[in-house]
Amino acid sequence: MTVATSLVEDQPARIAPAPTEVLYQFNESPLLARQSRQESNARSYPRRIPLALKRAKGIYVEDVEGRTFIDCLAGAGTLALGHNHPVVIEAIQQVLTDELPLHTLDLTTPVKDRFVQDLFGLLPQALAIEAKIQFCGPTGTDAVEAALKLVRTATGRSTVLSFQGGYHGMSQGALSLMGSLGPKKPLGALLSSGVQFMPYPYDYRCPFGLGGAQGVQVNLNYLENLLNDPEAGVQLPAAVIVEVVQGEGGVIPADLDWLRGLRRITEKAGVALIVDEIQSGFARTGKMFAFEHAGITPDVVVMSKAIGGSLPLAVVVYRDWLDTWLPGAHAGTFRGNQMAMAAGSAVMRYLTEHGICEHAAAMGERLSEHLRILQRDFPQLGDIRGRGLMLGVELVDPAGAPDALGHPPVFARLAPLVQRECLKRGLILELGGRHGGVVRFLPPLVITAAEIDRVAEIFGRAMAAATAGL
Repeated sequence: MTVATSLVEDQPARIAPAPTEVLYQFNESPLLARQSRQESNARSYPRRIPLALKRAKGIYVEDVEGRTFIDCLAGAGTLALGHNHPVVIEAIQQVLTDELPLHTLDLTTPVKDRFVQDLFGLLPQALAIEAKIQFCGPTGTDAVEAALKLVRTATGRSTVLSFQGGYHGMSQGALSLMGSLGPKKPLGALLSSGVQFMPYPYDYRCPFGLGGAQGVQVNLNYLENLLNDPEAGVQLPAAVIVEVVQGEGGVIPADLDWLRGLRRITEKAGVALIVDEIQSGFARTGKMFAFEHAGITPDVVVMSKAIGGSLPLAVVVYRDWLDTWLPGAHAGTFRGNQMAMAAGSAVMRYLTEHGICEHAAAMGERLSEHLRILQRDFPQLGDIRGRGLMLGVELVDPAGAPDALGHPPVFARLAPLVQRECLKRGLILELGGRHGGVVRFLPPLVITAAEIDRVAEIFGRAMAAATAGL
C-alpha cells in the first residue's frame, strides 16, 4: 500500500448541505421488526444503527434496501483490512480446500504454528524472547479473564488496579475492571471487591484539575504512593491493567511519559502490568501495538478483534516469569479455531508487507487535520484526540459553564443527533466516552486518502445539520 502523507490544505471549514443532498430515511423493515421482537433487550448497536446488512466490501456495507454506507465502526475495530479483503478470503478458502481440521481444542497444527510464529515476529524483541502464549475462548473478554487468573496464580495476590474510564469486556470478572457503572449496577456485590480504581491521565478533563505535564506527574506520584504507603489501605495488587488508548471510555490516549512511569512503578513494586491491546493492537494506532509508542515492555498483553482476521479469536501473550499455572488452569472449547488463525496470519503478514502502520498514522493525521479545520466553525467540537486511526471528538456545549481547566461541558444531547445525521448521509460512526458524548472514528486501516476526505465531508455536513437547531 502506498502511504499518503500529504496533509489537508487550508480551506474554509463550513460545509453547507448541498441543495441536491438526498438523505436516507429509516423505517422499520420486516427484518428489523423481527429483531426487535425476538432478540434480547440487551442488544445495543441496532438501537442506534437500525440497519439490516446484506453485503460488504472494503470500507463499505450495503443494507437490504440497497443503500451503501461507509463503515467507520468496522466491527469495533475488528476489521483491520475491512470487509472481505482478498487475503482473508483466500486464507479461509485454503483451509476449506485443504480439508484442514476446523476445531482442534489446543492441539497444534501447521496453521497454529504459523500463526504463533507470525505473531511472535510482530512483538518487540524484548517481549518476544521470553514470550508465552495462551489461546483462550473466542472473545477479548476471555483473554482478560485468562490474564486475571494468570497474574493471581503467579503472584499469590488477588487484587487488581484498574482505571477510571476503562473497558475490558462484559463477563463478571472483566466487568469488575470497568469504569462505567451502568452495566455493573444490577450485579451489586458480585463486582464490588478485589479491584481498586485509579485516575486515568485524561488531559482534557484532568482528574486533578491540572492537565499537561503537571497532571501526569501528580497522577504518577499518587500511584507510587498508593503502592508503597503502608497506611494507604490498599493491598499490593497482583497486577495493574490498562488501555494505552481508552476506547469505549472516549478514545483517550495515555500520555507516553505516564506510561513509562507506570511501567517503572509497577516493575519496582513487583506488580504485573497488563496492557489491553484488544482494540488498539495490530497497526490501529500507527504502531503494531499501542504500547510501542512509549517503548515499554508489558508483562501481559491481551489481544483479540483484529488478530482473527474478522473471525473470533483471543490470546494472552505474557513473559515467562508468570508461567506458573498448572495444566488445565485455563481452557475453552473454541480456543482452536483454525480458520481464524489462518485469517489472522494473513492479516498480520499484510500489515507488515504493505506498511499499514505508516499508512494508518498518515491517514489518522489527515482525518485529524480535517477535524481541526471543521473545529474553526463548530465550537461544539471540543477535544480532538487519539492515535493513528483510533480517533475521537468530544462534543461540548460552548454555552455551558467551563470546568477547572476552562473547557466547556460535554454535550451529550448533541452526540446522537450527529450520529443520526451521519447515518442519513451514509456514514456509520459510534459513540463512547463519558455521557456518550464522544464521536469515535474506527475505519478499516486500508482506508484511502480520498475516502478519508469523504468521511470528513460527510461529518461536516452532519455537524451543520445537527447544530442548525441549537
